[in-house]
Amino acid sequence: MLKTISFAIAILPGFAACTLAQEGVTIRVDAATKIGPYKPITGYFGYDEPNFTYAKNGQKLVGELGALDGRKGGSPVYIRTHFMLTTGDGTPGFKWGSTNAYTEDAAGKQVYDWTISDRIIDTYVKAGAKPFVEIGFMPQALSSHPDPYKPEWKPGDNFNQYYLGWAYPPKDYAKWGELIHQWVLHAVSKYGRAEVESWYWEVWNEPDIAYWHGTPEEYDQLYDFAADGVKRALPGARVGGPASTGPNGARAAAFLKQFLEHCATGKNAATGAIGAPLDFISYHAKGQPQVVDGHVRMGIAKNVADAAQGMQIVASFAKFRDLPIVVSESDSEGCAACSARVYPQNAYRNGPLYASYEAVMMKNMFELADREKTNIAGMLTWAFEFEGQPYFEGFRTLASNGLDKPVLNLFRMAARMQGDRVAVTGSSAVSLAAIQAGGVRGANPDIDGIAVRSERGISVLVWNYHDDDLPATEASVQLQITGLPGGAKKATLHHYRIDDTHSNAWAAWKNMGSPQQPTDAQYIALEAAGQLQELKPPANVTVGANITFEMKLPRQGLSLLQWSW
Repeated sequence: MLKTISFAIAILPGFAACTLAQEGVTIRVDAATKIGPYKPITGYFGYDEPNFTYAKNGQKLVGELGALDGRKGGSPVYIRTHFMLTTGDGTPGFKWGSTNAYTEDAAGKQVYDWTISDRIIDTYVKAGAKPFVEIGFMPQALSSHPDPYKPEWKPGDNFNQYYLGWAYPPKDYAKWGELIHQWVLHAVSKYGRAEVESWYWEVWNEPDIAYWHGTPEEYDQLYDFAADGVKRALPGARVGGPASTGPNGARAAAFLKQFLEHCATGKNAATGAIGAPLDFISYHAKGQPQVVDGHVRMGIAKNVADAAQGMQIVASFAKFRDLPIVVSESDSEGCAACSARVYPQNAYRNGPLYASYEAVMMKNMFELADREKTNIAGMLTWAFEFEGQPYFEGFRTLASNGLDKPVLNLFRMAARMQGDRVAVTGSSAVSLAAIQAGGVRGANPDIDGIAVRSERGISVLVWNYHDDDLPATEASVQLQITGLPGGAKKATLHHYRIDDTHSNAWAAWKNMGSPQQPTDAQYIALEAAGQLQELKPPANVTVGANITFEMKLPRQGLSLLQWSW
């Protein structure tokens, strides 16, 4: 077993420049220069274990995710989970779940049971969130290789016996298509046509690797029958895919290209027509953290490269370049259930580093879409919660035993921003091209931001990010905003902060002595520490066409500044 990394790390000679007192940093916001709409691309979440959805802390977290919709009817949160069609009794496990939606009787006749899948979707809908329905995996009665079927896996195990009967093609594609048809018909009957038309229906997950024990052509056939089943039940439904892995790899890139070619000009296996319905395109993008000289070093360059290559592939298809792209897993690495205790490169997950990483990736996604002239709709964070596990065990989660992690507060910040993106430049900003080429690993961190202007306010999200999780002095940041509507006006300033002492239940828990059985009073205090906090109370200020604001920002810290009038 790998050893746990200590969070108290000595300053290493090779990183002395990162720890010295830093010169002042200037970030300039030109509020008069709009560069594009601010879309709620961070309002997408997912996880492996569907049966945690309706567990005690699962319901609590889904409720908090649903509450991220600050636009009330305009931009709901979407939630995706694996194993929505697998066979079993609904008992959760690491990287496993089941709904028993499909079985067959002794005569081979289809038997549908939506009890557990409804319980999952009901939890989303009740919270005001929307399902991002992943159509998978294969029911045992339909699998062309049904035994062995259920995997047994825990952190530290290899994956040799993980991808079993649930990952095989159907023995009968017509029955597969009818299963999807009946599922959508049921959803329309239960939730209403308009509601289901607002969902996404994504066919399978990562069919270019072991999640699919078939050929690319067999996946295309799977997609054709699934998409036909969806559209026959609800022509206005949104269906898409292929949810393939990071296309910066040659195999994944080839898979995504062949899928798009099939949807454009291939023969449809279900209908015999040319092409297949495609309302959105999905693929995945992952980072690659590692342990270097006793500390965690993030791998954001890979995350950006995957996202960029996928957009370039989509842009090469004139028929599809304007379709919404959902990067339906965009993460710092590839295994949410691999705890930091067993996999020490994942020790970033509990603290502000995870939050600042996601902020940088949000801006990168917008800039990539601007550069490639594609339509980014979402970057889905694959993180949820693990019921009944030790506090802050180091899984890739948004909350631990009902206590929100700093990363969830980054998404709360993002949800508070509305309007149009405006131009931002900074004296310590690392460019998109540089991050794509090598990450943020030089002497200087990426101290940068994203600014959004509405008719009656401006929001600026600022971060102090570095790939290397090492001690550093805080940065002196001067924010210069120009181009606001002229004339003095009374405004309210809110300053939200994520760092070691704000919006950070993990730090508060450690300060309590890391209790695995906190008292009721301790738990209430930790719940409060996990909420988004303001650095100072709201202030009434007078602003004109220009604003100058100065602050100190710790390494891996984030500030959201909002002036409203």
